[in-house]
Amino acid sequence: MKLINDTLVTEMMERAASSDRLRTNHNFHETAAATVQRYCVAATKDSYFRPHRHPTNWELAIVFRGAFEVLVFDDQGNVEERHRVGPNTATAGFEIEANRWHGWLPLEDHGVFFEVKQGPYDPATAAEFAPWAPEEGAPEAAAFVQTLRETTRHG
Repeated sequence: MKLINDTLVTEMMERAASSDRLRTNHNFHETAAATVQRYCVAATKDSYFRPHRHPTNWELAIVFRGAFEVLVFDDQGNVEERHRVGPNTATAGFEIEANRWHGWLPLEDHGVFFEVKQGPYDPATAAEFAPWAPEEGAPEAAAFVQTLRETTRHG
């Protein structure tokens, strides 16, 4: 039996805090070829999730630790929807249809969500990154995230 328990979450948060991307995942599926991809993602508040879309697949996520802002964008990068998601919010999770630009903003240092996607996983086709959003590690990524946070707070 595979468990999502405090030990796993603590280990994931420690790995996230020490990783370059400030997040990590723990797969429950056996291989990238699995037709159902199931995993937990742990992220610190400073982790940058570049907006992206999955051209042919839906995505389902449930936040069970911390809180995230999930943003949905139009093709020009304007925020169309924003939802605060987490156990102490009105929304615990979401499913987003294929081909919708979206991104995550961690709101707390110890956020963890469980995600399910259709497989198999092919890194060349799994996600298309938004051309209007900076790449991970780019110098302008921090300013982009700050703008999203301010838009979320005041928009």
